[in-house]
Amino acid sequence: MNKEKRIKIFSRWQRANPDPQTELRYSSPFELLISVILSAQATDIGVNKATRGLYKVANSPQKIYDLGVDGLKEYIKTIGLYNTKAENVIKTCKILVDEYDSEVPQNREALEALPGVGRKTANVILNTAFGQPTIAVDTHIFRVSNRTGIAPGKNVLEVEKRLIRLVPEEFKLGAHHWLILHGRYVCKARKPVCNDCIIEDLCEFKKKVFG
Repeated sequence: MNKEKRIKIFSRWQRANPDPQTELRYSSPFELLISVILSAQATDIGVNKATRGLYKVANSPQKIYDLGVDGLKEYIKTIGLYNTKAENVIKTCKILVDEYDSEVPQNREALEALPGVGRKTANVILNTAFGQPTIAVDTHIFRVSNRTGIAPGKNVLEVEKRLIRLVPEEFKLGAHHWLILHGRYVCKARKPVCNDCIIEDLCEFKKKVFG
């Protein structure tokens, strides 16, 4: 795919959704961090249901830490892998209280040192909470990047590096959200909705599905 096509694709997404946002509900960088940790192998809808009750009771590192692992589990037990996630969240809260004055760090190295935070989670926080032009590659973005030809790659890191290199500068901040929303609602895994796709004529996927 050439640069001109990429510009047209992102321009259309921008016109359709000028201010793309995460579907996770949060009111602070800390709440976003916890929600993203909880979202691994879980849906945003499921995470939002769990955190709605949690954040009413505890929405700071100290308050969640004070709940303890067992107390936290009561709020997140509807989410997959909640046992491990509860332990990671409590450890992360302790580090934030002890080392960062309860603030979420704004650099990748510090974020990735937190329990339960990998490269993808760090990218989401840097992009969504702090406005940095990072692109977190999840299963949706990996699929869309390969299927459309925007930034094909064999693994998530390869796709991420290509996106950072190939997405035009003016679209980098919103790229993560446009790609993930397109994969979630249009370019679906089993059956893409090609007849309702605003970039269908620009997409290089050869097995398009029209219903």
